[in-house]
Amino acid sequence: MKQCKPTKTWERTRLQNLVRHKSGRYYARAFAGGKEVWKSLKTSHYSVAQARLAEFLKEHRERASNGNGGVSGKITFGEAAAIHLRNLDDNPRIKPSTRDYWRRRLLALVKNWRGLNETEVRKITQIACKEWASTYIKKASPTNYNNTIALLRHVLAIAIEAGVLYSNPAAILKRAAIRGKEIALPSTNKFNALLAEMRNGHSRYSPHCADFAAGLAFTGCRVGEAREIAWRDVDFEAGEIVVRGDAETGTKNWELRRVPLIPDARTHFQRMRSERADEPLDAKVFRVGECQKALDRACKKVGAERITHHDLRHLFATRCIESGVDIPTVSRWLGHKDGGALAMKTYGHLRREHSMAQAQRVTFTPVPAKQADIIAFPP
Repeated sequence: MKQCKPTKTWERTRLQNLVRHKSGRYYARAFAGGKEVWKSLKTSHYSVAQARLAEFLKEHRERASNGNGGVSGKITFGEAAAIHLRNLDDNPRIKPSTRDYWRRRLLALVKNWRGLNETEVRKITQIACKEWASTYIKKASPTNYNNTIALLRHVLAIAIEAGVLYSNPAAILKRAAIRGKEIALPSTNKFNALLAEMRNGHSRYSPHCADFAAGLAFTGCRVGEAREIAWRDVDFEAGEIVVRGDAETGTKNWELRRVPLIPDARTHFQRMRSERADEPLDAKVFRVGECQKALDRACKKVGAERITHHDLRHLFATRCIESGVDIPTVSRWLGHKDGGALAMKTYGHLRREHSMAQAQRVTFTPVPAKQADIIAFPP
C-alpha cells in the first residue's frame, strides 16, 4: 500500500515575510526583539495578502524604529494600567470625577479577573478575555460592563503602542445591549403636592430642600451646577440664569451657558430673594446641596413613584417639550452639545397623559376648510 506524504502545515511564498497555511489562509511573519511575530492577514487571495503584508511591515518598522518607549516586552497588565491612569491624570480635559470612575472600573476588572495584574499583557488571549466577560456580564449592569470592556481595551492599547502587542485581544468582546430607562415623572398636580409635602416636613432644612427640588425642576440644571448658582448669576432684568458649574472644573462640557427664567422659575427665585434680600451677590442661592431623602419621603406621602435629582432635570425637559418648545432649543438649555440628538432619544416618548391628549388631535375624518372672512359690500 502506497503511503501518502503528510501535508505541510506551512508553505513558503515568493515573499520573504509571507507564508501560507494549509487551510489556504495567508499569514505575515516578522521578528521583533528577538522573537517571532505572527499575524493573520485574513485572506486566501495572494494579491490581497500581498497588499496587507505591506501595511503590516510598514507598521512593524515604525514600531521597531520607535522602540518600546521604555516599556519592557514583559510588561504586566498592572504596569500598563498604571501608565494608562497616569495618562488620564495628565489630561487636563478630564474631570476628577471621570478619573475616579475609571479607577473604579479598573478595581472591578482586577477583582473579577484573578491574577490579571501580574499577567504579562502578551499572554492575555482572546479566549481569556471571553472567559472573563462571560462571567462578569452576569454581575455588572450593562453600562458598567461596557465601560469595563472599554477600560480593558485602553490598557491593552498601551502595549500595542509600545510594540509589545500587535492586536488587541479585547477587541473581540461585544458590548451589552442597554435598555432605555422608562421615565416615570409626576404629573403637575402630583409635583406641586410633592413640593408642598417637602416644605411642610419636620426638619429645619425641609423648606430649603423644597426650594432646591423646585430649582432643579424649573431650570433643568444638574445637581452640581445648581449647587454653585449664586445670586449674581440670577439676572431678573435679562430673565436668565448664568450656569457656571464648579469653580475649578466648570460645567460637564466645560462651557458656561445661559438658561432663560421660565415664569415658575422667576416667581420661585424672586420669592427666595425677597426672603433673603440682605445676602451678598456672591452667596449661594440654595442652602442645601441635595434633597434625596426629603424627596423619597414626600413621594411616599403623596403616593408618587420615587424620583431622583436627575429625574427633576428630565421633568424640566419634558414640560418644555410638552409646552411646545422645540427640541434643539431645549437641548441648548440643558447644555447638550449634539444639537438635540440625545434629547430626541431621551424624550421622544413623553408622558402618557401628554401622548393621549395629542392623540385626540389625530383624525381621518375630512375636516371642512374654514372660509375666509368676507366683507360684503352693498351693490
